[in-house]
Amino acid sequence: MKAIEIRNKYLNFFKKHGHSVIPSAPVIPENDPSVLFTTAGMQPLVPYLLGQKHPEGTRLTDFQKCVRTNDIDEVGDNRHLTYFEMLGNWSLGDYFKEESITMSYEFLTKELEIPVEKLSVTCFAGDEDCVKDEVAYNAWRKVGIPDERIYFFGKNDNWWIAGEEGPCGPDTEMFYDTGKPKCSEECNPSCDCGKYVEIWNNVFMEFYKDKNGYSKLKQQNVDTGLGLERMTMLLQGKETPYEIELFAPVMEKLSKLQNVDNIESRRIVAEHLRSSMMIINDGGRPSNVDRGYILRRLLRRMTRHLNKLEIDLNKLGEIIDVSIEALKELYPELETNKEVIKSVIIGEKDKFVKTLQNGEREFEKVANRTRNSGKKVLDTEAVFNLYETYGFPPEMTEELAKEEGLEVDMSDYQKLFKEHQERSRLGSEQKFKGGLASTGEIETKYHTATHLLNAALKAVLGNHVHQKGSNITEERMRFDFSHPAKMTDEEKQKVEDLVNDYISQDIPVEKLEMKKDEAISMGAEAMFLDKYGDIVTVYKIGDVSIELCGGPHVESTGKLGHFKIKKEEASSSGVRRIKAILE
Repeated sequence: MKAIEIRNKYLNFFKKHGHSVIPSAPVIPENDPSVLFTTAGMQPLVPYLLGQKHPEGTRLTDFQKCVRTNDIDEVGDNRHLTYFEMLGNWSLGDYFKEESITMSYEFLTKELEIPVEKLSVTCFAGDEDCVKDEVAYNAWRKVGIPDERIYFFGKNDNWWIAGEEGPCGPDTEMFYDTGKPKCSEECNPSCDCGKYVEIWNNVFMEFYKDKNGYSKLKQQNVDTGLGLERMTMLLQGKETPYEIELFAPVMEKLSKLQNVDNIESRRIVAEHLRSSMMIINDGGRPSNVDRGYILRRLLRRMTRHLNKLEIDLNKLGEIIDVSIEALKELYPELETNKEVIKSVIIGEKDKFVKTLQNGEREFEKVANRTRNSGKKVLDTEAVFNLYETYGFPPEMTEELAKEEGLEVDMSDYQKLFKEHQERSRLGSEQKFKGGLASTGEIETKYHTATHLLNAALKAVLGNHVHQKGSNITEERMRFDFSHPAKMTDEEKQKVEDLVNDYISQDIPVEKLEMKKDEAISMGAEAMFLDKYGDIVTVYKIGDVSIELCGGPHVESTGKLGHFKIKKEEASSSGVRRIKAILE
């Protein structure tokens, strides 16, 4: 069964069960400071899980494009992916455990025709915060899973929360038995030997965790996630996702072009190319900070492994064409935006080729210092600096050192590299810390301020201005917008004064729900118009601003305080960035 068939079966199944199909949010989140990328299907839905009414009702389903960056260095093995698609269905205070489990079982056994004997499930064992999940256990027994394939585990296995704070709850997970022999008598779904593969997770989201502990949410929700690539792989009887139709044509193309055979490098090129294309398609561009840095890292790692395969880098355009052809049934927008995608990727590849040349020059300096000091082993920190500062691959450093009769202490290097990985991982987790719903009073004010700033920029600079991204924290707001030139001091002052004028007028902020076509005809603006369903939420601020937005916002502009622009700078080609505060 192909990936597109599984996706369509899933959406149609839940539509038949009363769920509204909503569009995928972009991989670059809009107005969410807690993460660099959309990492889970529930992320765009947090306000609704906390009790806000969703325009499409209480039963929702979708496919969500996701990017997770914690394991970039693990990509190349047989399972890690940076970009993946998550199928999900939600109950917002509607059905709960028993109905959720019944539908999951029906979809797996009837729609996907997975034999019951291939399925095992896990439930929450209970602790001081939440009782043992006997309800889920009994629901699984009722549909036909025998006792010996129902397992109970604690919070590490069967409790889901995004970050350290936010909506959370016990979950039940479904596992596919690959048919491999048990690794031991104790082998069960918590074992990572490969016999059991997790395919679906149903979270029974009824708690909220903050620094004081757990409290009950206003409503009981169900939040589920099923990985499309993994399910496709299992149903096709493949060992890795790189063998399914989404990757196989690219893997084959790389095999034909390579002069050195390396399966790990082929996987890295195929995976990082796909991830990069999805990020670029949703507005991402390479840079040295935040998500731009992640994109740059993906593209540079991809280029390094093209070099390891000894593939002519001028063939990169052909490889991109093959990847888009393999993916366009799932993501037709890649075909539409093909030229932009190719331009960004090839441009970044060209920059990195120059970086490698700079790295080689820097290597010569390190080598000369080593020889002049009478040593034969390169200083480990200098070698690591070649990687961290110049993006220079350690294996290339080792190879060059060998040619010059020098050595690299790779065990010492790996120690430094692991410390670097840990810092990167913690930094990535820090972006997630605070949960996806940490929108307090000050962040709410900044949300409204972005609408006023957008309107003021249009008034001062012209109607070509459109929002390209934003990031909000308790300390400041950051706003990216389309504009070809640096703003003058006079323009910045005019924009600042205009925003403060809007604030002083204490204009009411109206929340409206209407059909998307009606909102567009009213002149409502949206950063990603195609991510919204037929019914949309519009925030109207007098005659100043009208935008499609998920909120939240203040009741009137007078609550914002004094607006001050702290900095205006370039973000990427044709995009400027303003950093501002409310005093």
